[in-house]
Amino acid sequence: SSQLKAQACSSGIMFPINNTNSIFSTFLVTGIPGLEAAHIWISIPFCTMFFITLVGNVTIIAVIWQQHTLHGPMYLFLAMLAASDLGLSLFTFPTMLRIFWLDAGELTFSACFTQMFFIHTFQDFESAIILAMAFDRYVAISHPLHYSSILTSSVIAKIGLAIVVRTLTIQVPLPILLRRLCFCHSNVLSHPYCLHPDIIKLSCTNTRINSIYGLFVLLSTMGLDFLLILFSYILILKTVLSIRLKAFNTCISHICAVLLFYTPLVSLSMIHRFGKKKLPAQVYMLLSYLHFLVPPMLNPIVYSVKTKEIQVRILKMLHPKML
Repeated sequence: SSQLKAQACSSGIMFPINNTNSIFSTFLVTGIPGLEAAHIWISIPFCTMFFITLVGNVTIIAVIWQQHTLHGPMYLFLAMLAASDLGLSLFTFPTMLRIFWLDAGELTFSACFTQMFFIHTFQDFESAIILAMAFDRYVAISHPLHYSSILTSSVIAKIGLAIVVRTLTIQVPLPILLRRLCFCHSNVLSHPYCLHPDIIKLSCTNTRINSIYGLFVLLSTMGLDFLLILFSYILILKTVLSIRLKAFNTCISHICAVLLFYTPLVSLSMIHRFGKKKLPAQVYMLLSYLHFLVPPMLNPIVYSVKTKEIQVRILKMLHPKML
């Protein structure tokens, strides 16, 4: 019967109701299961998170943009990270708040696939930028005398271009491959935004190509980045232990960013692929919130606390006469 449904639903989502086929043109993103009546109150902390995320990351970008003394490699990468965090937040929070405030969870194919593309694109941007920051810390600690000659402005520009090209090249096929699928099991997604593993679970046609390519994207971007980051820190530790322990303090904020980004990511990916239906929906929701919402909010705070130059410039911008 699923094959008949697959053949019949080339023009939209097919959803069986009372043994008859009805065409759906939208996906339904969901809020927090079982707490629909409290959505208005639940939206308050999320609005606060969104505000902190916007203010924190815009402040980081503005401070680095205005202060020419902060136009070094480390701070330029930090500005890229803040921009990536902003992009990720702008494509996740509004949909969630729309559900909480208006109880409006419908998204068309195009809107859902577009949101999915940008969410995963900014995910990959962030992963690659964190890797670039790890390389920056390795060069600064292991080759301090050659730091400025290795990480020149042109090298940083090339790294930024490589990040964009790699990400777009590998992410563009995802929404294109989704267009060939037929969705007839359900049109209800398990998150308040569209994610690739969540979408393909609703298809009643063969998703082998989508699943294999999605896994390839994950392993060849964030998976590879994570391994290279670990390798860079092995080299950094080797250098630090042989020279001085104080130098390692410059890496602590970056280690926090790595943990904030990758821990929920790996957990969410493993649950989506191997958890099946054994875990309650709240577990999926909690991990998705942790991964997509918390790092963009905490990254500017972590870097402001651990980076003295950023602290000084923010205070100077807020109170010019204090310093």
